Amino acid sequence: MLDRTIQPELKAIDKIEFIAPIEYKITPVVSLYHMKDVPNETTRFDLYFDAGKCRGKNAMASFVNGLLLSGTKNKTSIEINNEINGKGGFYESGISQENSVISVYSLRENVLDIFHTLKDAIRNVSFIEKEVLEFLSDRKQGFNISLQKVNYLAQRAFQEELFHSNENYSKTTQLSDFDNVSIQDLKEFHAEFYLKGLAKVVVVGDLDEEIIQQFIDESKEFALTTKPQYAQNIQNNVGLKHIDKTNALQSAVRVGRILFNKNHPDYLDFLVLNTILGDYFGSRLMSNIREEKGYTYGIGTMVAELNNVGYFMVATEVGSDVKDATLREIKYEFDRLKTELVTSEELELVKNYMLGQLLKSADGPYAMTDLFISVELHDLDLEFYNKAILALNNISVERIQELAIKYLNWEDMSIVTAG
Repeated sequence: MLDRTIQPELKAIDKIEFIAPIEYKITPVVSLYHMKDVPNETTRFDLYFDAGKCRGKNAMASFVNGLLLSGTKNKTSIEINNEINGKGGFYESGISQENSVISVYSLRENVLDIFHTLKDAIRNVSFIEKEVLEFLSDRKQGFNISLQKVNYLAQRAFQEELFHSNENYSKTTQLSDFDNVSIQDLKEFHAEFYLKGLAKVVVVGDLDEEIIQQFIDESKEFALTTKPQYAQNIQNNVGLKHIDKTNALQSAVRVGRILFNKNHPDYLDFLVLNTILGDYFGSRLMSNIREEKGYTYGIGTMVAELNNVGYFMVATEVGSDVKDATLREIKYEFDRLKTELVTSEELELVKNYMLGQLLKSADGPYAMTDLFISVELHDLDLEFYNKAILALNNISVERIQELAIKYLNWEDMSIVTAG
């Protein structure tokens, strides 16, 4: 019998036993990944298209992504959505710099029916003028509202500064884009980047091989025939840029620079530095700018990756009267990591936190699939995360300082404020 008066033995984490999705080739450059080990009736499928914001002109990628279910010659947008909802499906779409993703959650008994509905809607979308005009009107209204928010203004300007050397990546939506859209432009983007732009299919669910084969066969018509090319080198524009917003009580702050992705030898160790600086509630920036100074409700850092590059960013909103003081404190924390060794106690705390987060992010087939997709983007496999555990267990305070000296130089940062 279990003796509950005895504390369980603590065991260090050194390895996670991952279950990887099975890969099937749709074309030589497009794969379907199937995670079968789901202990219930739920499923999810994701369709990744080479239709991100870096493709096309103006805001075309965003407009077409939002109009995919706007109706065909035979079905209205309401009928399409009712078909999906009526079979218990939940549809969502998203768009990033380099791709767009359509995801559908459903019960496995209806997954193929919903896939057929979705496929028909995407293949035969008509871009009906009435639907397009209503969509653009709604989006334009939302855009005008967003332009009143300092957070949105800062993020737009930061994108322009961060991806400064590459126009396709640095471009942001302009008010004029909503008035300069032609239905022919929408159709041409759709034909190039959706009808022939499928880059990857991901299926999660306890589905038979026969169903997976149907996904493969019916996805071929959309699949890419050559591997898409993305920016290899991007340079951020260094220095301070301020966006004036009269009478704003808050100021949004962004500080960051172009860095690297998971393939870089410094990536895993930099994640530790990033966490110490600003990626958990007890971080240096939170302790200083929130807890001690009271300038903000929250401040954080992040490391994000694209296909060939990545970037680092600090983000917060503060009172307009303490905007400059906040920038000084961010720089102070950068410099402190460069000149003072982190204590072994703080490093140990962060290591335990990061290990716990990794375990949490690997909990269950859906989470494990997402981990896999994150590394598959860079031609890596799930063993990357066990290498991360090894790197985390072996990192030293001297290595943290070395990375801070190398990457946290104020003169290398794009700095944007809005307020």
